[in-house]
Amino acid sequence: MVILSVDYGRVRTGVAVCDKNEVIASPAAVIKEVRQEVLAEKITELCRQTGAEQIVLGLPKNMDGTEGESAHNVRSFSEVLQKASGLPVVLQDERGTTVTAHNYLNNTNTRGKKRKAVVDSVAAVIILEDYLRYRRNGI
Repeated sequence: MVILSVDYGRVRTGVAVCDKNEVIASPAAVIKEVRQEVLAEKITELCRQTGAEQIVLGLPKNMDGTEGESAHNVRSFSEVLQKASGLPVVLQDERGTTVTAHNYLNNTNTRGKKRKAVVDSVAAVIILEDYLRYRRNGI
């Protein structure tokens, strides 16, 4: 099944997608949009273009597992996104994904404006990879 993942941000939102065999997760886009309804429509259009059947939305929990304001914002956005897309939206713990994305970009010596432009989509790839690993192994 083609799955689209979303690293929701107040200004920039990263998007990634996997192949129908759920093997390879690839960056798809970084969307600059602050209005939830408009962002949901843009993500819905990406779902149509890619043939996505499910959306995985990163849930930013605190390191101790509790949920703060960001997690509540994501939960609210998940409802908007599900309504706009008509697709199932699954929340995936995203603790540490942005740090991991920055580490990947450090390893590839990606700096400056290019780094800022791709870090969110790289984080979306990591969220999707984590979710695919969970689907395969249950962990």
